[in-house]
Amino acid sequence: MQRHMAASQPIIAILLAAGSGTRFGGGKLLHPLDDGVAIAAHAARNLLAANLSVIAVVRTGDFPLSDILEQEGCEVTQSRDSVRGMGHTLAHGVAASREAAGWVVALADMPRIGAETIKKIAGALAEGATIAAPMYRGERGHPVGFSSALREELLELSGDSGARAVVQRHRDGIVLIECDDPGVLLDIDERTDLGRIF
Repeated sequence: MQRHMAASQPIIAILLAAGSGTRFGGGKLLHPLDDGVAIAAHAARNLLAANLSVIAVVRTGDFPLSDILEQEGCEVTQSRDSVRGMGHTLAHGVAASREAAGWVVALADMPRIGAETIKKIAGALAEGATIAAPMYRGERGHPVGFSSALREELLELSGDSGARAVVQRHRDGIVLIECDDPGVLLDIDERTDLGRIF
């Protein structure tokens, strides 16, 4: 576990892995890439390679995905409320790691984010950023880091907009980190998106 602040206050990664993948046709996060490794497993490996402890939030009863993510080294927690939207999923992950000094929030359908990019986001939080996010060619991407100062706001999230409202409220304090990492913009929503994987 990478400890950026006090030993009792690590920066923790939350992997949001509770989506239904409807536009993909179902089974998105379990879908293997060319190397045979599931999309969600790649996303988890990137976070773990950044030396972060990872809490993965999955839908209640999604045991194939739970098993895969546990085997990768994540702590998996199941959320009944995830069917109500990404906001509920993120709030669940924060509630499961209240002691954290901050959270690097990643999406399980983004399998190509570099570990170095993730380290930079965690590093910005450790240095006092309220929110940190990567920038690639002028466009803000993922993952997004949140300081523990935003804990209560994150715990109150609901619906399907994720943390968009929190980011908007604190937009003047966002630390943007330029990176040469196109993976921060590459999410897989539909099967045709697989053709963009590098």
